[in-house]
Amino acid sequence: MPVSSYNPIQDMIVTTGDTPSPAVIARAEEFAYTHKLKYAPRGRLSIARLAEVHEAVDVLVILHEAVRLIRPGRTPMSFHPSMGLIRAKRVLKQESDPLLTIGRVAPGDQILDCTAGMGSDALVLSMGAGRTGQVTALESSFPVYALLREGMSEYQSGVPEIDEALRRIDVRHTGHLEWLSQLEDRSVDVVYFDPMFRDPLLDSDSIGPLRSYANPDPLSEVSIQQACRVARKTVILKEKRSSAEFRRLGFEVETRGQKKTVYGVINIDSAT
Repeated sequence: MPVSSYNPIQDMIVTTGDTPSPAVIARAEEFAYTHKLKYAPRGRLSIARLAEVHEAVDVLVILHEAVRLIRPGRTPMSFHPSMGLIRAKRVLKQESDPLLTIGRVAPGDQILDCTAGMGSDALVLSMGAGRTGQVTALESSFPVYALLREGMSEYQSGVPEIDEALRRIDVRHTGHLEWLSQLEDRSVDVVYFDPMFRDPLLDSDSIGPLRSYANPDPLSEVSIQQACRVARKTVILKEKRSSAEFRRLGFEVETRGQKKTVYGVINIDSAT
């Protein structure tokens, strides 16, 4: 189902595990109410049967300290910050992170992640911005947004500083061009893009299922122009090392190391 044709109110229901606590039921009901979705008590039904009964495409399953996104017939997705968790732990140890370095991210920065996905990079950016900063993470796919929004609010990493960084992220369901167009000039410090690669590298267990939900559209030149208008410091693009997108969109590529993915940057403050 194309992202543009997805109707959250009709296509998604919210439920729980088969033996939910009152607190979990309350979370599920609150999420459904806030997003105008249907809450479907689990009862004794399987997820596949529950989706069939309610004619739902997707089922968001709220669990204790966890959340799952299930589309019957496809691989379920659970929220986990993946490599972002490892990178966040390194940041806590005062180790450098390439994204924070190339973006010149500093405590107190206002950061806009235009393509949130599963929030791995948003977590790293939130660690870099610190308690005095703010990361706003945009996701145009409603199912991914729902998983991310609920997951970030409840996920327990075992490290208080990382959990706090997750909770500080402001997750929004919107397209990045629409959001950027409404911002004032020089109103954020860093703007970040990590679009889904059209020609994928070997997908991980978390990225593979995500591909069926993610917006596959390439970045537009207008989006980059808007990003350059609102950014104070840097605009960053993550892509494959061989990608022609860097040249097409005007990014200087960071080529250190041998990783298959690299960052491109537009330095705003040095160009003005």
